[in-house]
Amino acid sequence: MYRQIEIVGMRKNRDVKIVITIIITAILAIIVCVGIILYNKSKLASQVASANIVEEQMAGNSENVESTGNDEKSKTTAGEKESTEAQQSQKPDNKEFISAVENIYNGEEGKRAFLTFDDGPTEEVTPHILDILDKYNIKATFFVLGTRVKQNPDILKREFEAGHYIANHGYSHKYSAIYKSADAVLEEYNKTEKIIQEALGGTNYTSNLFRFPGGSHGGPYEKIKKEARQKLKENGVAYLDWSALTYDAGGADTKEEIINNLKKTLNGWDNVVILMHDAADKKITYETLEDVIKYLQEQGYAFKNIYDLK
Repeated sequence: MYRQIEIVGMRKNRDVKIVITIIITAILAIIVCVGIILYNKSKLASQVASANIVEEQMAGNSENVESTGNDEKSKTTAGEKESTEAQQSQKPDNKEFISAVENIYNGEEGKRAFLTFDDGPTEEVTPHILDILDKYNIKATFFVLGTRVKQNPDILKREFEAGHYIANHGYSHKYSAIYKSADAVLEEYNKTEKIIQEALGGTNYTSNLFRFPGGSHGGPYEKIKKEARQKLKENGVAYLDWSALTYDAGGADTKEEIINNLKKTLNGWDNVVILMHDAADKKITYETLEDVIKYLQEQGYAFKNIYDLK
């Protein structure tokens, strides 16, 4: 009798220990999962910040692009015509649009790659990029400079009519001018928007999307950038940096370097915004673009542009 009671007691103790072990295991599992999520978010933030710092350093040596390529002439480029109003109607209202841009890295519909090109359009490089994008039926996003659009309005029109998203990179790219104040940032944005509209034949197109020269965070102009970020948002304008880059503007001058840099900065993320350039001296960009596209295809990425954000 006592033996039976002892056995029952032992079983109860064993059951209690099992329950406690299960509870402790579950708690540890939750802690590990939360830790992984926080680590991944931190890693992405670090990656984006690191890329921004690199771009800030790269741009420091050539911040005034207005002084280069002033002898470029406008050239009419053929392209399949699409309705300007149809393009415009794809854009959500500003509040929803800003939210969509802010959550660009949180897409859950599979691996997405947003190809973006800064500092154009230019006669020397942009048409080659457009030819390649047409070949692969890929729609990209072009962050254009007001000075470049004035020089090459027909190339900008070709970008737009081909279904690429026209976004805003400011007018001058001259840091001392654009970062004079938060108001100066908004003024450069508005000035470039007007030039884009004129290039598109006087339409009411608005990009509602800005990319800070050198990135939206960090550097000696951080205080003004912070004020400008808020001012842009108050005026219904989103801003977007990048999470991966090829260093086509940072010293990479071979296909191997371009692809290796891309591999390193992709970091295995499912949603990536890739920075490249179509300035007049970026021949390496279009020479390696097919390799970039093929590599991303091999990794299972689908190509998107800003029109695809919802």
